[in-house]
Amino acid sequence: MTTVGIMFDLNAAPLVSVDEINAFIGGEFGGNQNACEEMAFGMALAVMYPSAASLRPGKIISGPTVFSICDAALFYAALSAIGMEPMTLTSEMSIRFLRPARGEVIRARATLNSLGSRSIVGTVLAYTDDESKPVAVAQGTYMRPKKSATAQDSKQTII
Repeated sequence: MTTVGIMFDLNAAPLVSVDEINAFIGGEFGGNQNACEEMAFGMALAVMYPSAASLRPGKIISGPTVFSICDAALFYAALSAIGMEPMTLTSEMSIRFLRPARGEVIRARATLNSLGSRSIVGTVLAYTDDESKPVAVAQGTYMRPKKSATAQDSKQTII
């Protein structure tokens, strides 16, 4: 059995499928450029085909675009381990850019490092043509929503 520390079993089936993630993202985030390409429990691979607006001179994929695919991959990995909890939100994320991101497509592979009752921590590797030559590495934390005491409390309105 493969595990990260004693936190969770990486051989478990993901709690949501690639199709469920992509249907949710497509329905809730209009204009979204990325998709989930692969998923396992505690791991997700996101893919993006950047538009011309996402490119810098020299056809380098912009830093904010690389950051966004990393954030998306970590969100997908979190959902793979907790199920569809749309209000799971980014708490913090840091990124190190390693080399210019050149290519027609960018992918980001997120792996969870810790899965707590509220906090989910993971690491993301972003790459273009070759996964062994990453363009960025990111680390972030997602926070799950607080559990409500009653079913009535769970129907909160977000203003």
